[in-house]
Amino acid sequence: MNHFSELPLNPTLQGNLARHGFQVPTPVQAQAIPPALAGRDVVATAQTGTGKTLAFLLPILESLTARPDPAGKKPHAVQALVLSPTRELAIQIEETFARIAHGTAIRAAVVVGGLNENTQIQALRRGAQVVIATPGRLQDFLDRKLVSLAKVRVAVLDEADRMLDMGFLPAIREILDTTPAARQTLLFSATIEKSVAGLVNSYVSNPVRVAIGEISRPVDQVDLYLYEVEQTGKLALLTRMIADEPGTFLVFARTKHGADRLALRLKLAGISAACIHGDRTQSQRNKALAGFKDGAYRVLVATDVAARGIHVEAIGHVVNYDLPQAPEDFIHRVGRTGRAGARGVAWTFATPAERGEIRRIQQELGVRLTPRGEAAEAAAKVIMMPRPVRRSVHSFSPRRRRFGN
Repeated sequence: MNHFSELPLNPTLQGNLARHGFQVPTPVQAQAIPPALAGRDVVATAQTGTGKTLAFLLPILESLTARPDPAGKKPHAVQALVLSPTRELAIQIEETFARIAHGTAIRAAVVVGGLNENTQIQALRRGAQVVIATPGRLQDFLDRKLVSLAKVRVAVLDEADRMLDMGFLPAIREILDTTPAARQTLLFSATIEKSVAGLVNSYVSNPVRVAIGEISRPVDQVDLYLYEVEQTGKLALLTRMIADEPGTFLVFARTKHGADRLALRLKLAGISAACIHGDRTQSQRNKALAGFKDGAYRVLVATDVAARGIHVEAIGHVVNYDLPQAPEDFIHRVGRTGRAGARGVAWTFATPAERGEIRRIQQELGVRLTPRGEAAEAAAKVIMMPRPVRRSVHSFSPRRRRFGN
């Protein structure tokens, strides 16, 4: 498939694709959509930023518009389910759904924590053929008999590896066990490790396998730098970097308090910055993310957990203001930039006392950080990953191990 116009889609869906500028499919869309439209199960290995949301929404919408009220099914019964790891991602999936489903009779309900429960219940009662949910909240709704998945035709597991990493495996199993065994299953994951493979073996039937990104997105799509700097010099270094470098900045702090403090200091320095973490309300997080997307904020400060729902294209720079607690988190952080074929830059700040943690990152990830040979501002040294190292930042997902354990 080289163009969306080649697909045998409902005219309304084709019009919506054209209206929103979807003409040439991304690799994951080109490889996953045709078998999904044919009713096959699909297991796709693809990173965020590759267009996978449309890769599963389009087959769902085509299926529901082609067979809106199958015999024996109640009108408006839930017929498609999308599970995502975070509420932010679920909300973004629903936004894409709304654009592509415009003008059809297909409606979606978002079922996630942190939003008004009554509003979600009412959306289900009014009739939603598609449920976009996080596993924890949906499991709660199922236990309270607020929703039925007995008529589900298509189930999607988006970012399956991330959901399992967050401990959602029991909830996912309980949810999928309430759906018909004959459903179509579409699973998307950055990596297929043992836990994800077990999920595939249990719930996916004879899938078409799609692999995007492991070879085509090597580490040199993201320029990795390490600044060795005292803790007291980090803020000055960051503000100078923001002044000198164009583009947006996603800055990671290790703690909620640290994220709040850093965002406030950036604002006091005259930099447009917002902050998201687990203690922020959903409204505050939505406002911060929307402002970062539309340019109202040039800098977004985040903790690792809060950042899991961030899906923003064209992030220019990722800054590890504080080192992550595990190498896996380093990979997820760095992977926020350099998406969809674009180059990105990731900067890591480390104090001299953290050299041991930097060594552990190198050992866990199988990479070597070497000096660039330049003196940097604020008594920092710049270190860049050498070109010969070609291991994929985006495809590597090491065994999770906390530093110092």
